[in-house]
Amino acid sequence: MSKKDFYSVRMRASENGAHEQGGKHISGGELISTFGNLKNAVNVLLEKALTHSRGKPDFMQIQFEAIENPITKLKPLPILTNEVESVEEGHKTAWKLLEIAGVPHECIERAYKQITKITGLRGAILFDIRTGKRIDNRREKGVRVSRMDWVTTDFDKWADHHNIAPSQRVKEALVLATKVSQHPATVAELCWSDDPEYITGYIASKKLGYQRITRLKEFGDERGCRIFFVDGLNDLQAYIEYLEKQPIFVEWEEGNVTRIN
Repeated sequence: MSKKDFYSVRMRASENGAHEQGGKHISGGELISTFGNLKNAVNVLLEKALTHSRGKPDFMQIQFEAIENPITKLKPLPILTNEVESVEEGHKTAWKLLEIAGVPHECIERAYKQITKITGLRGAILFDIRTGKRIDNRREKGVRVSRMDWVTTDFDKWADHHNIAPSQRVKEALVLATKVSQHPATVAELCWSDDPEYITGYIASKKLGYQRITRLKEFGDERGCRIFFVDGLNDLQAYIEYLEKQPIFVEWEEGNVTRIN
């Protein structure tokens, strides 16, 4: 794909003013669009913000810009769903998967203590598995992964193959997890949504794929979490630059499916 044929379209919405003024984060979204499809892309993000269960926004920003860098094509991570009966069981499963992925137990414990101190987190926390410390210094803003998408028709075929309802939520989460895990410094990602009506979260890594966990919080809880556990990160700014600026498209072919156990 050549550069300047596509546009990065991004949205953020909040209640009681802009995020910088202390407004409550309501919704965010990312799409890659052709010029001819920009109106539809904007409408998709507008609808997402106006109908979000976190509240009614009174501030919204939607912007687009031409993509200057070549777009990298990635295959989606393999997917597996872990059915659990309680939040406690969900987090036990998450800890187990993180350790299998290579995150030390002590680091997981420190990360969990860190997220209990932060409210209104809008992006991801970067956690160094060697020091067990947060390294992004972004406070509530965190690091927002951007410039990524998956052609809808291709995603629908993938969802049908895996007998999964083709929801926008799964599409966005898997695209993000695939991009993040592709970087060699990423060990694993831990995530659950700030949507009070959505309690499923996931662990993702190159080693484990995209591991959904059906219950990582109680229904009605607006607190979300996104942590990237990293190792061997010699250049923090280059890593953040990859997350925020490198455009990627996820593509899938039915004849080339990776399985995880």
